[in-house]
Amino acid sequence: MATAKRPATRRKTTPPKPEPAKCPDCHGHGEITEAVRVGARKSRITEDHQTGLCFTCWGTGEAPA
Repeated sequence: MATAKRPATRRKTTPPKPEPAKCPDCHGHGEITEAVRVGARKSRITEDHQTGLCFTCWGTGEAPA
């Protein structure tokens, strides 16, 4: 004797998690760029830049709570 088929159940979909807000200082990158200064007295700004860790979000890119 054949067994009766059960009706297919629907899959429950979870809503997507909202993206965390981006850090206002680094714009979600986690790094900031600073201009390099040269010279003892006049401290001229050069064309070079150096990157560093964002102190606001500590490199995560998310806005602090």
